[in-house]
Amino acid sequence: MIIAIGCDHAGYPLKEAVKEKLIAEGHEVLDVGTNSTESVDYPIYGKAVGEAVASGKAERGIAICGSGIGISIACNKVKGIRCALCTSVEMAEMCRRHNNANVIAMGARMISQELAFEMIDTWMKTEFEGGKHLRRINMLEEI
Repeated sequence: MIIAIGCDHAGYPLKEAVKEKLIAEGHEVLDVGTNSTESVDYPIYGKAVGEAVASGKAERGIAICGSGIGISIACNKVKGIRCALCTSVEMAEMCRRHNNANVIAMGARMISQELAFEMIDTWMKTEFEGGKHLRRINMLEEI
């Protein structure tokens, strides 16, 4: 799977760890930056992740900033993106199962690396249920 990943300065160390894990698992990673802990503006990288997924360059995306809030908002500004900010494995599962989230966001200052890995593993393997949830996603796409 091709996965776009982006972050701001606060998310950089976690992004690098996630990227290494994904590559080791055989995924192709499209790293849209940032590439250091020097202060940057998260909307640039949230938009880049969203655009990579929406355009089909990547199948899914991972967005990381300090809290996860700002970068998730930026991702969701891109038409066709359903980015869910997750803080638990259960949220990662449900955002795929019920919302078919194509981007997961997380806060590097809010969760451990271990939890990030568990959430990503769950999010990657969870299938979308469809049914009534598809109707709701179609409604979201009309907004």
